[in-house]
Amino acid sequence: MNFKEKTFAVAPMMDWTDRHCRVFHRHLTRHALLYTEMVTAQAIHHGDRSRLLGFASIEQPIVLQLGGSDPAMLSEAAKCGEDYGYCEINLNVGCPSDRVQEGRFGACLMAEPQLVADCVAAMRRAVKIPVTVKCRIGIDDQDESEGLNRFVESVAATGCTTFIIHARKAWLKGLSPKENREIPPLNHARVHQLKADFPHLNIILNGGLATLESAIDEMQNLDGVMLGRAAYHTPWLLTNVDRLFYQAENPTTSRIEAVNGMLPYIEEQLRQGVWLAKMTRHMLGLFHGQPGGRHWRQIISEQSHIPGAGIDVLRRALDAIETQSNRLLAAE
Repeated sequence: MNFKEKTFAVAPMMDWTDRHCRVFHRHLTRHALLYTEMVTAQAIHHGDRSRLLGFASIEQPIVLQLGGSDPAMLSEAAKCGEDYGYCEINLNVGCPSDRVQEGRFGACLMAEPQLVADCVAAMRRAVKIPVTVKCRIGIDDQDESEGLNRFVESVAATGCTTFIIHARKAWLKGLSPKENREIPPLNHARVHQLKADFPHLNIILNGGLATLESAIDEMQNLDGVMLGRAAYHTPWLLTNVDRLFYQAENPTTSRIEAVNGMLPYIEEQLRQGVWLAKMTRHMLGLFHGQPGGRHWRQIISEQSHIPGAGIDVLRRALDAIETQSNRLLAAE
């Protein structure tokens, strides 16, 4: 099946998908759609926009995910995102954390579909690039069928055509954000039903996808898939995305090549005063399941935090990989 007209995305994840993570992922896939961490519209209004919105050109195609519930402030933030060069603006209506709820954004907004519609309408008026929504299948005691359809119908009336659906409910009281990613049962069938109910909309599935094979299975009748923790913890799987989903060549042929490809970026960031650990923490899972993988993680974890640590840490970790591989070959 040809997936070139569909979307494969790496999920936005707070404290994880920062600019260093995204540059690393771009060395593994050129075509997957990448997202920023959620940035609040209020932070953009009051804060350092260069720090909050800046990104390297290699990260494209990249989506800015916004959080907020004030239409005027969100429209301003969306326009800033467009001016900075993002290819799409996404509104977070899925995060269940207490801090997000206190700010009146995230998953709690699923209880206010008209407010979300007002926000999306304001954002769409402010920009020429697409505005999309990421949400859950419901919250708390909401009916997963009627509640989700009512929400999507209200927001789609503004002209929004793409919805990324995390196929779990969010329980706003009693569960932590981590528990909300694990305890509410997955309901992929509900997302497929949403596509059947709204065939003219782009419906993208998020939640519980651990392999590219499962992503391909789910994508047959949907418009895309989004992987989060699997892509982060086992990033090597991203190297097959371009071939399987976009009929393009894999961007790298080996994990060592991927590390070497990152070195110029890391050296430049080190010169700007960025600590090595800020970058290498996203690379810990690169050798997952491979000979020497434990040594790689150990060296990176223990030595990247040392003041003044440089790319020699990565070279030592690669040497450990090579030593282990040679030992296994000699034992055969």
